Amino acid sequence: MEWSQNSATNAYLDTLKLCNKHTENCNSWKTPEPESKEFLSALAAGMSSKLIVEVTSEVSPSTIALAAAARQTGGKFVCILPEPTLDKSQKVIEDSGLNDMVEFKTGDPVELLPDYENIDFSLVDCKSDNYRRVLKLLDVNPRRSVVVANNLVEGRKGLGGHVKGVENKVAVRSMENVIGNGMEVTMIGKSAEFWKRDRGTGGHRRTEKKSGLVKKTDKSKWVVKVDEKSGEEHIFRLPRSH
Repeated sequence: MEWSQNSATNAYLDTLKLCNKHTENCNSWKTPEPESKEFLSALAAGMSSKLIVEVTSEVSPSTIALAAAARQTGGKFVCILPEPTLDKSQKVIEDSGLNDMVEFKTGDPVELLPDYENIDFSLVDCKSDNYRRVLKLLDVNPRRSVVVANNLVEGRKGLGGHVKGVENKVAVRSMENVIGNGMEVTMIGKSAEFWKRDRGTGGHRRTEKKSGLVKKTDKSKWVVKVDEKSGEEHIFRLPRSH
């Protein structure tokens, strides 16, 4: 699984277009962190995720972002949510033209998650009271995977670098507030596996320095800085200079 710049860029632009279109048609659908959905889509698509799982209370811009990523990778995207919101959620996805990309599952995620193994990319809405149990139930791909804990508010904590079943076997790195507040991104696997260039699709331009890795796009660049002592990674976005 190599990093694909083409997939990341296409998913980013697709998400931007689809979410903007939906926002124009539904003024009530606003997101406090407008760049987070594009970030999630680009990350899930760029790492060629084949199994993407979201646990949420309702469809959001992030759902569209992950569906757009799955369309780029040809992967499977499962959205677990309560049954009362199913009809409304399906309508949003249909209006976005992504109905073939989302497999909805309704019910208690604690009961449904054991059905999915080796998850490449997962997103958990942490508004629910049992979110910690949900996070611990995720069966992640130990070679390379990402777990995103979203909407962490009022002092709530995510995985904090502790992933069941892979600890002491591979590197696990958690980063808080990667883009905006209330989001923790946990990466499982070696850093080299995440940013390995996909030579078949052009790959991403990268500059390796002691200070970290820079991934450039037309509109901005994502910077990954690694603390040489702790091994922790910090990801942030810089706008393109004009």
